Amino acid sequence: MIKMLKEDIEVIFEQDPAARSYIEVVLTYSGLHAIWSHRLAHALFKRKWFFLARVISQISRFFTGIEIHPGAKIGRRFFIDHGMGIVIGETCEIGDNVTVYQGVTLGGTGKEKGKRHPTIKDHVLIATGAKVLGSITINENSKIGAGSVVLNDVPENSTVVGIPGRVVIQNGVRIKDLNHQDLPDPDAERFKQLEHQLSELQQEIKQLKEGKIYHDN
Repeated sequence: MIKMLKEDIEVIFEQDPAARSYIEVVLTYSGLHAIWSHRLAHALFKRKWFFLARVISQISRFFTGIEIHPGAKIGRRFFIDHGMGIVIGETCEIGDNVTVYQGVTLGGTGKEKGKRHPTIKDHVLIATGAKVLGSITINENSKIGAGSVVLNDVPENSTVVGIPGRVVIQNGVRIKDLNHQDLPDPDAERFKQLEHQLSELQQEIKQLKEGKIYHDN
C-alpha cells in the first residue's frame, strides 16, 4: 500500500510540470486527495463496511469536487488533473497509468444492471469533459477527446472524438481527417432546421398572397 501511495505522488511529477515539491503536491492537489480517500473507502467497501466507505467518499466529494464511488476499482499510477466535476461509477474498473481530466464522467446509461459502468484499460487518457457511458471497454493506449460521448467499445491504440464518439486514429493511421468543422454541432444543426422551416413558411405566405390577389381579381 505504501508503495502505491508513493506511486500516486510520483506520477504527478511525471505528468504535471507545475508540480514543484512533495509538500505542495501532498497538501494542495485535490486529485491526489480524492485518490487516497478512494483507496481507503474501497478497502472498507471490500470488507463490506459499505456505510463507512460511502461516508468517506462523500466527504472527499465535498472537499475535492471529485466523486468516486467506493466500489470502483482503480489501478496504480492513476492521475487526475484539474479534477473538479469528475464522476466515477460503482462498477467502473480502471487499469494502470490512466489519466483523467476535469469534468469526465465514467458512468452508466441508466439501462444496465450489474456491471453498468466502463472498463478503462492501461495507459488510457480521457480528456476534459468526456463522457464514457455504459458497460463498455476502452482498450489499452487509447485517447478520448475533450467533450466526446463514448457509448461503444474502443479498440486499443485508438483516438476517439465527437458526439457520439468515433475512432479517427487507430494504430497511428488516420481514419478520417480531424477538422473542427467535422465535429458535430447541435446548435448549428438546429439553426439549419429553423432556417429551412422559415423558408417553407415564407414560401407558403407568398403562395397565400398570390392566391388572394388572384381571387380578388
